[in-house]
Amino acid sequence: MSSSPRTVEEIFKDYSARRSALVRALTSDVDDFYSLCDPEKENLCLYGHPTESWEVTLPAEEVPPELPEPALGINFARDGMNRKDWLSLVAVHSDCWLLSVAFYFGARLNRNERKRLFSLINELPSLFDIVTGRKPVKDKPSVDSGSKSRNSTKRSIDGQAKSTPKLLDENFVDDEDEHGDTFCGTCGGRYNPDEFWIGCDICEGWYHGKCVKITPAKAESIKQYKCPSCTTKKGRQ
Repeated sequence: MSSSPRTVEEIFKDYSARRSALVRALTSDVDDFYSLCDPEKENLCLYGHPTESWEVTLPAEEVPPELPEPALGINFARDGMNRKDWLSLVAVHSDCWLLSVAFYFGARLNRNERKRLFSLINELPSLFDIVTGRKPVKDKPSVDSGSKSRNSTKRSIDGQAKSTPKLLDENFVDDEDEHGDTFCGTCGGRYNPDEFWIGCDICEGWYHGKCVKITPAKAESIKQYKCPSCTTKKGRQ
């Protein structure tokens, strides 16, 4: 390989090309792929190349290999399984291989960059989804606690973070990366840095200011914000 992808965009481009090749091998070119996986041959692997071509061949001889290797011996189980089940199994292993290659290239990315890379990858259906015909499940209208900083912040109208008594983690300086998978606990809308948001200091959920009737001016005077749900729960205790 002449040069390895280094940036998030370059790695995602490489991932997409390899994925496209494997999608073709497991769908439009599936008869050719199936015939190449002869159980009488040695351990075979399915490769997707950044040129958007696929190949069934023996694994690399060099140790350690230049890149993570795909599942070894996919041909051995071909005749012992239902064809669709076998293709689904190959798809699962191929999904794992694609991720391993992407994060091998991304070893030097920082935390936010790795998160952004996975978000880009996660927007695409997996090979398993495609082969099995499974439709991706839509995100539930709830807040993913893993997408927020450990410390609560209030959001101003221009998207800038205003910290409450605790300071934000310096590793979470990229506002849009940090909250890209956050949803309003009331309406289920995805986070938008151009809108005013407020975080609950009790459950750490996030809300559009308009959904909980909190304005930026009002938020300035709130020392500890409790969302409607937490306020109701406390009232019942």
